[in-house]
Amino acid sequence: MITVDMLKTDHEVTVYLTRSTEYLASLGFTEHGLRHASIVSALSQKVLEELSYPERDCELAAIAGYLHDIANMINRYNHGGTGAVMAYTILSRLGMPPEEIALTVSAIGNHEEERGHAVNHVAAALILADKSDVHRTRVTNRDFAKFEIHDRVNYAAKSRQLLIDASQRTVTLEIAIDMDICPVMEYFEIFLSRMVMCRRAADLLKCHFHLVINDNELL
Repeated sequence: MITVDMLKTDHEVTVYLTRSTEYLASLGFTEHGLRHASIVSALSQKVLEELSYPERDCELAAIAGYLHDIANMINRYNHGGTGAVMAYTILSRLGMPPEEIALTVSAIGNHEEERGHAVNHVAAALILADKSDVHRTRVTNRDFAKFEIHDRVNYAAKSRQLLIDASQRTVTLEIAIDMDICPVMEYFEIFLSRMVMCRRAADLLKCHFHLVINDNELL
């Protein structure tokens, strides 16, 4: 069976994720390459594992998380839909069965807040994991004077964790923000639609979504 570890050593996948970071960095975007892919992969798997989904579904969530941003090397616009097609060709080449491809590519194709939806449990896990990766290590711009709002919000995030409580059916995103760099309002300015998407993803998993910033529960 295809595993996420196989993808991490696949030359084609590595090249595409590396180029995604390079090309987006030239446009001023935060990091969307190997670091982000690995974090989202692990978090996607964690969400389903802690909610006691089948082991294979947890692995498919990890695979979707690792591949979800692969199409950023082509264009930022509709990178979810384009990435789903790219993932289909890669997973087909590796011999993944259609039933597993269907779950994986539907999750990738639905992770963008502009046009995506939590259409299944793998998609829901990917959405929660992807939108939770806000942290200063994502900032590729090293000139603080030229920071735009996405740089400020990510750089202000000193820590974040996604907590799953299966017994209480809650998914909680906890973030510590340096208020000297970015007020909480700026976080909501760019992340509100993503938090709404997370709430809907948690709903599909029969959970309640909570957002806690600097120990204050906001959602």
